[in-house]
Amino acid sequence: MTATDSTRSAAPSAFDVLPEWDGLDADVFVDDNAELTARSALRQALEWGAVIIGALIAALLIKTFLFQAFFIPSGSMEQTLQVGDRVLVNKISYDYGDLSRGDVVVFHRPPAAPRTDSDVEEFIKRVIGLPGDTLEAIDGQVYINGVAIEEPYIDPGDVTTNLPRTEVPDGYIFVMGDNRNNSTDSRIFGPVEQELLVGKAFLVVWPPKSIGSL
Repeated sequence: MTATDSTRSAAPSAFDVLPEWDGLDADVFVDDNAELTARSALRQALEWGAVIIGALIAALLIKTFLFQAFFIPSGSMEQTLQVGDRVLVNKISYDYGDLSRGDVVVFHRPPAAPRTDSDVEEFIKRVIGLPGDTLEAIDGQVYINGVAIEEPYIDPGDVTTNLPRTEVPDGYIFVMGDNRNNSTDSRIFGPVEQELLVGKAFLVVWPPKSIGSL
């Protein structure tokens, strides 16, 4: 053996330096990778679950306190709203602002409203009379406090009937549908208590051809 050969034999190999790696199976590394992949998948699943739950909670809070969509089931608000339209209602509008004549509002069923086979629990109508107003229809024309009002939202051929002289009490509003010939409203069930208000309808969101503000 030469000096060179002796030097080469004395040089430590990789397995001399790291004896713990000697004879390790590849399966150990495969198992480690599989465990990391499983943990990553679990973490992603938990993250997505948190996102979905957060979105559901946010949607519930928005629906409960801020905005809600309502389906129009009848033709009582034609031509402004058609059967099948969906409107968005601002549920805090009147917490920070006043009711105005002409607002389109959603409200819970008044106790005096007649029931039918196709009952709904929320109505949508237009505010015509405010607390303290005196309303009446003369020759098909609505008068408020003795003054005839303009109603561009009803068809020119429609007339308002069944509206004798009526005073709106404090805390109440008088509502009517835009389709005066086919609407169950305050002419039938009387003024509506303001506490029954759900909110102000301000936007048609469906169908696409009807999207627009109210």
